[in-house]
Amino acid sequence: MLIQELLQQPVFGLVGRSGSGKTHLVARLLPILKDMGLSVSTIKHTHHHIDIDKPGKDSFIHRQAGAQEVMLATPERWVLQHSQMTSPPALPDLLLRMAPADVILVEGFHASVPTTLEVYRAEIGKEPLFLTQKTITAVATSNSSPIPPALKRFDLEGTREIAEYIRDAATPLPGFKAE
Repeated sequence: MLIQELLQQPVFGLVGRSGSGKTHLVARLLPILKDMGLSVSTIKHTHHHIDIDKPGKDSFIHRQAGAQEVMLATPERWVLQHSQMTSPPALPDLLLRMAPADVILVEGFHASVPTTLEVYRAEIGKEPLFLTQKTITAVATSNSSPIPPALKRFDLEGTREIAEYIRDAATPLPGFKAE
């Protein structure tokens, strides 16, 4: 597949404050989207520092010794670790490393994904992101909080309706061209 085709894969973002239920919603959406006949991949962005390796393990030793990338392969799955970078990865760079899919759900990267849904719970006590984030086109909420009329509103438990919206609204990243 050409680079341009990989960057034309439809993406859809899910954003929200910590504890709002984004990951739980993604877990409910995946089987429904799959039942719709779609292949779905996900990207989870985090601001936390994590390390899937453990000191003393072979892959850890490879990375510590200077390998640019370390692939760990098991009979069930594989994972590719890119060595420490000087700047955070950009969404297009990550998309280029993924196999083609009908839709890629992106949790986070709200400034990079052209169409996103906010999972909003007023009880968290934080302002909604839709007040400032221009890419938010819909809000899934469990309460009757006021939502601007320009945004599509979903009940947080309306998983099928949200999945249908994602299927129809997912779009490629704008403005990226193959070099």
